[in-house]
Amino acid sequence: MIVCVRASDLSSDAVWQELLDALDAVTPLIEDVRAGVALLDMQGADGDFAAWSRRIRAALIPYTFSPCIGAGPNRFCAFAAAWHGDGTLIETGREAQALAAMPLDVLELEADIVERLHLLGVTTLDALAVLPHGPFVRRFGPQAARWHDAARGIDRSPFTPRGHAITIEAAMLGEGSAQSEAAVIFALRVLIGRVCSDLERCGKRASALHVDIELEDADTAHIDVPLAAATSQERAMLDVVRAKLEGARFTAPICGLRVRALGLEEGGEPVPLLTGDEIDRANVAVTLARLEAMLGEPVRRAQTRAAHPLEERFAYEPFTLPKRDPAGRVAAKPRLVPQLRLLAVTEIDVRLRRGEPATVDERAVQRCAGPWRIEEGWFAAPVARDEYDVQLDTGEIHRIYRQGERWYLRGSYD
Repeated sequence: MIVCVRASDLSSDAVWQELLDALDAVTPLIEDVRAGVALLDMQGADGDFAAWSRRIRAALIPYTFSPCIGAGPNRFCAFAAAWHGDGTLIETGREAQALAAMPLDVLELEADIVERLHLLGVTTLDALAVLPHGPFVRRFGPQAARWHDAARGIDRSPFTPRGHAITIEAAMLGEGSAQSEAAVIFALRVLIGRVCSDLERCGKRASALHVDIELEDADTAHIDVPLAAATSQERAMLDVVRAKLEGARFTAPICGLRVRALGLEEGGEPVPLLTGDEIDRANVAVTLARLEAMLGEPVRRAQTRAAHPLEERFAYEPFTLPKRDPAGRVAAKPRLVPQLRLLAVTEIDVRLRRGEPATVDERAVQRCAGPWRIEEGWFAAPVARDEYDVQLDTGEIHRIYRQGERWYLRGSYD
């Protein structure tokens, strides 16, 4: 069951983020749809809708507004329930009946689309649901398939929980002041060591550091330190930070330092097997940092580009080394491969043309691959089926199969 929480009159986006953090006490599976709308996946949670609503309201007591809470078996039904009114529950199996009388506004369509539908006499979701799927999609475009499904209480979009940000930093404040470079470097070594320890415990690497420097005269300095490659090695970080600070002058003694890891990446430290021809990326980063400290500006390189005027055939961009894989090769851009997501097997209506699927539930098939004969149960009475991959006119790709004279939906490609 999905629960939707709608909040209005938010003072800022920061307040909304605090609200989402408060809802973690109810469930860690929270999808941040947008400011003011959150979806909570309550699968496996104890209690029912009434108990969940009480826990949600208890978590939001510190806030001055009263949330609107609704629930349904999928994302759209939950949103529609909260949109309809606080405390609305759409039960599984009664999606279409519960949505029937709701106006098109719940779909949050553009004004011109709503006007076109009104001209056709379609003002409610039940009037939209009875329209023939194929002609409706051809007239309003592929996105209309989602509207038509939603009007019937169907939402195939996956639940996407929000990520939880991790802040890795170390600070040294109120422990006296440093007037010599050696004292500052020693303090930075201690802080960077703490940061690297936290990175290793979390199984992460940092691709940049941010250093905040507080002075006794209440002034502050901020230094961004890009690293040649994501790392969790203390020595590599310290060398680049030290190079960045070479020649720096401050108006007063340093009384506070804070080092924060940025650009966190998953994984351990990549180590090439053979490094004879490999560029020493750490030394390159130190050299760039020293050049920037000496010049007082970032090191850039000219990059050519296509243009008619000669003056516009190049542009300056920051100098960075290309990312490499553990074998020392420049990492290739990954190729996206559709993944088959298995669904609960449901019977579907398929019409054939020349022995191949031509329509699936009244949706035209644009491309078809197969059949692949699958036989199971060799130890008993064998069961055979023919599987196909079909691309519909809505852009969706499904795996379907025929067993005997009946057709079934097996999965969808994401």
